[in-house]
Amino acid sequence: MKKTLVNMIQSMEDKAIDCNRNPKVQFASAKNILILLGRVTLLFTFLYLSFLMLAITFQYIPFDLQVAFLATKQHIIQFQYYQIAFFSHVFSSIFILLLGSTQFIESIRRKTPLIHRYFGLTYVVGVVCISAPAGFVMGLHGNGGIIAQTSFCILSSLWFYYTLRSFLAIKKRNILKHKNYMILSYALTLSALTLRLHKYILANTTDMHRIDIYRIVSWSGWVINLVIAYIIINHNTSTKAITQKAH
Repeated sequence: MKKTLVNMIQSMEDKAIDCNRNPKVQFASAKNILILLGRVTLLFTFLYLSFLMLAITFQYIPFDLQVAFLATKQHIIQFQYYQIAFFSHVFSSIFILLLGSTQFIESIRRKTPLIHRYFGLTYVVGVVCISAPAGFVMGLHGNGGIIAQTSFCILSSLWFYYTLRSFLAIKKRNILKHKNYMILSYALTLSALTLRLHKYILANTTDMHRIDIYRIVSWSGWVINLVIAYIIINHNTSTKAITQKAH
């Protein structure tokens, strides 16, 4: 035991010496630290924005047709179909956001695959059967006129499409396609957070009118996410191809 402990300490010392002597090792260590810090920052940002979204959702409990966002919808909220679309979208989205995040946790996928499947199926049903169709109806009446309305309708349609394709891919045991479509789907799920983040940034850094800001974030809130998702997919594909060639 003593000998093993001494060997471990010696190994750590050797690695520390290598880091000090080898610039490549130093660069790799710094890169790993930056990646870790980036992941921690993203995690805390996700949790904070999710908490804010949950707080926004609670504003509508009990059902209130004149609070927050609905204060701008008094001309349409009287119609029952819009009420159904709005509340089903709002109350399902927070669960979809959290369920979707679990699909990318490797320990859940490997150690508890059954939970991964059930959470994933619930996510798919929530998006395809509830939140995306409801979001499309809301998009038809979106603030910001035709510019924002077009954006929200495209967003809802793509969200529905990518999520359904992800489900169909795994049904055919095509794991790569399932993973890629799930990345695209969840990128659009995250628009619930990024839209609000972009809105906050523009509202506090510019003198633009709130409607102009809303028109901008109605597109930036999901288009940027989708671009990042495609970059991630392309990077994963390239990395896998290089690994296969190496073997």
